[in-house]
Amino acid sequence: LWAQSETWAKPALILVSLYSIGGGTMVIFLAGLQNIPESLYEAAGLDGASSWRKFWAITVPMLSPTILFNFVVAIIGTFQVFTQAYIMTRGGPANATMFYVLYLYNVSFWYGRMGYGSALAWILFLIILIFTLIQLKVSNRWVYYEE
Repeated sequence: LWAQSETWAKPALILVSLYSIGGGTMVIFLAGLQNIPESLYEAAGLDGASSWRKFWAITVPMLSPTILFNFVVAIIGTFQVFTQAYIMTRGGPANATMFYVLYLYNVSFWYGRMGYGSALAWILFLIILIFTLIQLKVSNRWVYYEE
């Protein structure tokens, strides 16, 4: 019933989406954490750094490529919300969950307007490309790559 309410349909989809993407994101962060050399923490400990200082001076800078990757993938994913909305509500009550990709799908396959649907897909591609390029450009200031 909550998925058929205009008020609760979108929050329900948000909760389901958060639950579904959390696992993959955590696996990527875990892989990034395992890539940080233990010798950096040992050297910081010998210098008298606290755990908090180690976190901000070693962990966050060394994880910055991983943070960037997860951030880019998350932004791309937010523009491509389809599966949850389609399965749970098919656009929802009064189009409350009619996201862009679901609208693109309906236009293309339910109404048979393939040309219009293709134009919508190209617009989505360009929007995602622009957002990704902006993220990569801004990341030059805060992402640390080990040399």
